[in-house]
Amino acid sequence: MNHSRVWREVWLVLAVLVAGTALIAATGADLTVASHFYRSGGWPTGEQFPWKLLYRLDRYPALAVAIFGLFAACYSYYRPDWRVWRRQGAFLVLLLALGPGLLVNATFKDHWGRPRPRELVQFGGTKAFMQPWQPRINGDGRSFPCGHGSAAFYLAAPYFIYRRRKPRVAQRWLFGGMTFGLLMSYARLAQGGHFLSDILWAWGIVWLSALALAAFLLPDQESETNSCCALQQ
Repeated sequence: MNHSRVWREVWLVLAVLVAGTALIAATGADLTVASHFYRSGGWPTGEQFPWKLLYRLDRYPALAVAIFGLFAACYSYYRPDWRVWRRQGAFLVLLLALGPGLLVNATFKDHWGRPRPRELVQFGGTKAFMQPWQPRINGDGRSFPCGHGSAAFYLAAPYFIYRRRKPRVAQRWLFGGMTFGLLMSYARLAQGGHFLSDILWAWGIVWLSALALAAFLLPDQESETNSCCALQQ
């Protein structure tokens, strides 16, 4: 396991988060983007297809991937040729539990207190705008970060499993997961549920969680031979 490479990636993600947050704050992009979707006292774009459908999909695609990981990890004790999935399956399960679950939803969303766009006085609500680094009253707002977005970005998780050994497979999962994450994020922006900076940090928390878990569960030298399952197609 190359610890220096892991730390380079961690610092790069942190730099993107800090620089992106500063840029959004300096340009007022959070309110500008939200105001683009606020029309005639509502958020009509977010109620249209496919954005409403994406909202209703919620975390089900992420749960499907995690359930596969749990199945693969358990099945590996029955089928020796699936042994490699003991760690990889655990990675998929733990990443969903740690990133979108514990950190995004249970820790920040439930306690940070940032009001959603649709709760602000600028958009017909009663609350004042808060920057992402300004925690408010515990439980007074659930905007930071984006829960739907974090679960959607999680779908890029297999990228970390394949990126060292099967780059093309990894790139497909990365492209698919990031695309789904961006589409879901657009839906939440259009519905007045989240700010642009909420989206940025949803991605960042999931990515940092994946880097940390991969460093422990997916060391580079681990063999991936004899793995036969749908995720490799």
